[in-house]
Amino acid sequence: MISTTFSLEAASAARSNAYRKTAWRLMPFLMLCYLCAYLDRVNVGFAKLQMMNDLALSETVYGLGAGMFFIGYFLCEVPSNLILHRVGARRWIARIMISWGIISAMFAFVETAWQFYGLRFLLGIAEAGLAPGLLLYLTYLFPSYRRAKMTVLWFVAIPLSGMIGGPLSGWIMNSFDGFHGWAGWQWMFVIEAIPTVLVGFMVLFYLKDGVDQATWLSADEKELVKKELAEDESRKVTHASPAAFIRDRRLWLLACIYFCVVMGQYAITFWLPTLIRNAGVSDALHIGLITSLPYLCAIVVMLLMGRSGDKHQERRWHLIIPMIAGALGLTLAALMGGNLILSVLSLCLAAAGVLSASSLFWMLPTTLLGGVSAAAGIAGINSFANLAGFCSPYLIGWITTSTGSSAIGMYLITGVLCLGALLVLRIPAASVNR
Repeated sequence: MISTTFSLEAASAARSNAYRKTAWRLMPFLMLCYLCAYLDRVNVGFAKLQMMNDLALSETVYGLGAGMFFIGYFLCEVPSNLILHRVGARRWIARIMISWGIISAMFAFVETAWQFYGLRFLLGIAEAGLAPGLLLYLTYLFPSYRRAKMTVLWFVAIPLSGMIGGPLSGWIMNSFDGFHGWAGWQWMFVIEAIPTVLVGFMVLFYLKDGVDQATWLSADEKELVKKELAEDESRKVTHASPAAFIRDRRLWLLACIYFCVVMGQYAITFWLPTLIRNAGVSDALHIGLITSLPYLCAIVVMLLMGRSGDKHQERRWHLIIPMIAGALGLTLAALMGGNLILSVLSLCLAAAGVLSASSLFWMLPTTLLGGVSAAAGIAGINSFANLAGFCSPYLIGWITTSTGSSAIGMYLITGVLCLGALLVLRIPAASVNR
């Protein structure tokens, strides 16, 4: 009995050590990849502060252009993730990052609304598959009961990109405006695209495609991890055919829930600089510095919620509560629009809630799905839900142009978040709480 207990404890310690080494080896780099992605995705929100006047674009044109990214994303998401599952994460993620970095730099040469639309569409095609690809990659290395913390760590790159990108974008736009005849927003697109391309080439040398290639693990540690991943995979759903996949109501329910979350996420992503400016701040650098505060709050809350989710093995309420908090924060931000301090505090609550929900949501599909179904399911859910990335900025832009106020658009987003929170309750707790 004593030797058995000792061997079980030794195996548990070995597994923990293996996962710890994997986390330290990969998570900082995966965070860097997604930080670059999000920096290139959201800098259009800062470019808006100058670009709209320089190119004579309306709020509606900006909203439509910001949303065009997600049409290309939607069309290519599932094929991209299936290719990643077949050829490996290393080569495909490198291709994604290098191509979207080049396209992002090309925004410096935009002169018309149609060029803006076209490049945003191409940027969506180029980046399609990165987020679900990285999520799928985590399932190759961590079992369900360890993945909430890892997923949240990776998603921390979103608020980090806001914290770093806000001040950086504001500084570039102020400091480089007029340099060699270019506007500040043009320099911002080029300068912020360079790290993406460089990190894309680094992916080829740094990432490994699975446990068997994990050079940082010993042979015994690889076997322990592979055994636990196999046990985890055996409890998941693998669809027998594409028709069975499409008919699975749980996938459509998950897609609808994440659609609601993404509506809130991109309301913050694309309009946070504008909301700060509307509260009375005019300098681009000051706007960038202030926008970092909501993202800092989001990082703290995301880490706490991820740790709590794994500790209690509970997934539904760890998603519902942040969604409600995000809805409340956006409502208060719309109501307090004329008061800078109250607006920033409200946006801190909104960012913490919505971004926590965005990361914690992914514990649901990655716990339920396995194999090719996981590759297609994660991509399909993300693809459908990211249509909200088109709807959210376009609706808010259209409503703002029509009414002269962004408050009504924010109220619409809060209603969508509350609807999504109610939909979470339709998922049986027993199927995801592990």
